[in-house]
Amino acid sequence: MKRVFSLGEKLGTPIQFTWQKLSGNYLAVTGADHIVKIFDRHGQKRSEVNLPGNCVAMDWDKDGDILAVIAEKSSCIYLWDANTNKTSQLDSGMRDEMSFLVWSKVGSFLAVGTMKGNLLIYNHQTSRKIPVLGKHTKRITCGCWNSESLLALGGEDRMITVSNQEGDTVKQTSVRSEPGDMQFSTKKMDDRGSVENTISVVVGKRSLFIYYLSEPDSPVDVEFQQWYGNIVCYSWYGDGYIIIGFSRGILVVISTQVREIGQEIFQIRDYKDSLTSIALSQSLNKVATCGDNCVKIHDLTELKDMYAIINLDDENKGLGTLSWTDDGQLLALSTQKGSLHVFLTKLPILGDSCQTRIAYLTSLLEVTVANLIEGEQPVTISVDVEPNFVAVGLYHLAVGMNNRAWFYALGDNGVRKLKDMEYLGTVASVCLHNDYAAALFEGKVQLHLIETEILSAQEERETRLFPAVDDKSRILCHALTGDFLVYGTDTGVIQYFFIEDWQFVSEYRHPVGVKKIFPDPDGTRLVFIDEKSDGFVYCPVNDAIYEIPDFSPTIKGVLWENWPMNKGVFIAYDDDKAYTYVFHKDTIQGSKVILAGGTKIPFSHKPLLLYNGELTCQTQSGKLNNIFLSTHSFLYNLKDLHPTDLRQMLAQTLMLKRFSDAWEICKILMDPSAWYELGRACLHHMEVDFAIRVYRTIGDVGIVMSLEQIKGIEDYSLLAGHLAMFTNDFNLAQDLYLTSSCPMAALEMRRDLQHWDSALQLAKRLAPDQIPFISKEYAIQLEFTGDYVNALAHYEKGITGDNKEHDDVCLAGVAQMSIRMGDIRRGANQALKHPSRVLKRDCGAILENMKQFSEAAQLYEKGLYYDKAASVYIRCKNWAKVGELLPHVSSPKIHLQYAKAKEADGRYKEAVVAYENAKQWNSVIRIYLDHLNNPEKAVSIVRETQSLDGAKMVARFFLQLGDYGSAIQFLVMSKCNNEAFTLAQQHNKMEIYADIIGKCHCFSYVI
Repeated sequence: MKRVFSLGEKLGTPIQFTWQKLSGNYLAVTGADHIVKIFDRHGQKRSEVNLPGNCVAMDWDKDGDILAVIAEKSSCIYLWDANTNKTSQLDSGMRDEMSFLVWSKVGSFLAVGTMKGNLLIYNHQTSRKIPVLGKHTKRITCGCWNSESLLALGGEDRMITVSNQEGDTVKQTSVRSEPGDMQFSTKKMDDRGSVENTISVVVGKRSLFIYYLSEPDSPVDVEFQQWYGNIVCYSWYGDGYIIIGFSRGILVVISTQVREIGQEIFQIRDYKDSLTSIALSQSLNKVATCGDNCVKIHDLTELKDMYAIINLDDENKGLGTLSWTDDGQLLALSTQKGSLHVFLTKLPILGDSCQTRIAYLTSLLEVTVANLIEGEQPVTISVDVEPNFVAVGLYHLAVGMNNRAWFYALGDNGVRKLKDMEYLGTVASVCLHNDYAAALFEGKVQLHLIETEILSAQEERETRLFPAVDDKSRILCHALTGDFLVYGTDTGVIQYFFIEDWQFVSEYRHPVGVKKIFPDPDGTRLVFIDEKSDGFVYCPVNDAIYEIPDFSPTIKGVLWENWPMNKGVFIAYDDDKAYTYVFHKDTIQGSKVILAGGTKIPFSHKPLLLYNGELTCQTQSGKLNNIFLSTHSFLYNLKDLHPTDLRQMLAQTLMLKRFSDAWEICKILMDPSAWYELGRACLHHMEVDFAIRVYRTIGDVGIVMSLEQIKGIEDYSLLAGHLAMFTNDFNLAQDLYLTSSCPMAALEMRRDLQHWDSALQLAKRLAPDQIPFISKEYAIQLEFTGDYVNALAHYEKGITGDNKEHDDVCLAGVAQMSIRMGDIRRGANQALKHPSRVLKRDCGAILENMKQFSEAAQLYEKGLYYDKAASVYIRCKNWAKVGELLPHVSSPKIHLQYAKAKEADGRYKEAVVAYENAKQWNSVIRIYLDHLNNPEKAVSIVRETQSLDGAKMVARFFLQLGDYGSAIQFLVMSKCNNEAFTLAQQHNKMEIYADIIGKCHCFSYVI
């Protein structure tokens, strides 16, 4: 807490003081010198009121215009007018001395009580005086007005009266001791009523008496523990809470809720020895207490935490009373030795930045300029007035109020005051940059040189007023960059005025009014907020706007990143949070804005500068505080972090396009998936060289070679299309290819991907001559998937008439699909006419599966597939055809089937020939023996083939004929030696048997 000024011990004790209501511009102070001195908020004495005796009481009216004072030994009321700085005296008409006064909260009524209990109500607006005699029987000591213009008074007669503005008593009640410190408040009800219907008053310095106007018979007397000491003072706050300070240093909070009336919600020993005063600021939501030579400030939301402490070790006699201004900016403290100190507790948060330079208010009459990024020492500048606005440029500072501004030059040799300037209206804001300043006032902007001697030869460039005379729009916001003045109007127009050429260069028309604009450091991008509280990024280069997603309607301002390596990042902030956004200008999906995350802003912090993820904020105390954005946590130490945390940081770096930082995180993770994620992000942002570096690191040769081939492409859409294809976003790739200088790339991609529907659509536009070839490929795929209807249609579309090889494939497809669709005649005829043997075979197979054997066999035969043809002819019992084809048939199986068929028909000669072709010698032997009666041929075949089964059949044949010698010979040949021996014994043919055995043995030996 900074001490603004102190008033010495010449005032005398005891000191009384009171702040001007509302604005707090004046402080009225009096002591034992019979003079009320009036000081401004900077400690300068502005006036004084001489009194005949010590001041008894003083109070400001509701607007802070009139200070009323009463004094000992006088029946006059002294009225000091803050607007005219004049004092007037009002004769009260009362014969006894006055003891108390208080102004109404809502009207111009002044209530004055006397030592004998009489009352005067004075209407300052009408000058009407209403004397009320005998309101109390003894001295009136305390009182207050409520918002309904009811006046409550307390006196030494231990009575509390409630009167209307005419002085008529409405209610009254008695208390058990002398009342003091009377206040009106709202009773805390479940229905949350808002009428001030509750009177609280300290009784006998020990208890708190609460009187309800709506329930006059049910007052509450809250008593406290004896060791707390006397009640020093108290204050209502929040939703029916009372904070009470006790003389022995105790601070207590009680509730007036019906269910918890009198309960201590909070209690703390704030001081060891004594507490002398408390003061509460509703605007700050804080309470100040004093005692033991120090002042302590607590936040009402968390009373146990200390917000600030002010030590006054030189005040050895103790402290007195505390009082805040209504706006909470200043806190006054009187002391027991007769001095008064005023502390700055809340500064107006006025600040500005230009690039990395910051200017901010550090005291009511002091501005500090700092450039911490470049290491410059802060410079403190004393200003002549308490400013309403502050602006800083590269070389200048401007402060001002109302319609005036004071300009200062910031040089290497210190600060030099240049001039002050009056504008044509009350200034809302000022912007500075190089040599120019721009002031916004009453819907207009004045652009002018700061130092006029710079362009003395070009007077027309010294100043210009916007908008033009014939333009009826009102300017709502403006900004100044190194090259441009930019402003937005209530009609939605954003204008760029190029200072060097002294003319407009860009205009954008928005559907609704533009209320705030925030250009980036170069002026090439701009964030604006319209009257619907929607946010947009505007690029004047291509006159394009991009809506900012999830844009809060409570946003107060925007700051662009000043770190040159991370352009495109900006924050939008409100009172509680800063939202980090990134404008991605070059991505395969085009330019867009994304929300990267949010960071909580401490209470009463105003962001001024964003540099490399560090947010510099101005505080209420006139200091700077740096906050690190949560979206930039990767800038901290990365060592010893869990992989999960590193993964989150990797995602942050990729959103912010900080690929070098992402590289370092990937090196720590050593996870291929992290490298691939980085690679995909590089492709998305069209960072081809960095993507090559990443994929080369992980050894993905294919993508590296592909990227090497395209990295020299200058056509943005063509390059983006290739990258979109690499990321498998084929629809986007097609759109990009079609807008590029090489739209055929879209068709080539679809053909490579076998996306035939899309390829055909593209071919109609780009290459109609390619439709037949694409149709053929599409038909092949459809045939493979079983969609024969569409396959047939595309085969037919694929016929060109001038490309024989291609047409043959299509005609073959037509034949096959026709057969599959049931149009057998067409398909078979097409296949028969087609020169391809393979087609005839394939169509024959299809027909065979469809059990169309006749047509299948015909196709097989035409295709010279005789075995297949014969097989099918056999299935349809067309033996004649089989017979015709047998000379060409090589399959024994076919011959066997034909032989069996002929045998069954009794055509044994044809059967035996077929069996011979089938190499079925046993069947040949059987036919010769059983049906053709040609044993010689059978014997010849047996001897040729050495068939054991054939030998057996011949042996049985000779046995039936009674030719035992021949039977024995063939039994031996068939290895039936035992049967041959038995037969030889039975028929006395042992010699023949021996001879045959001998020959067989000799034959075997020879072999």
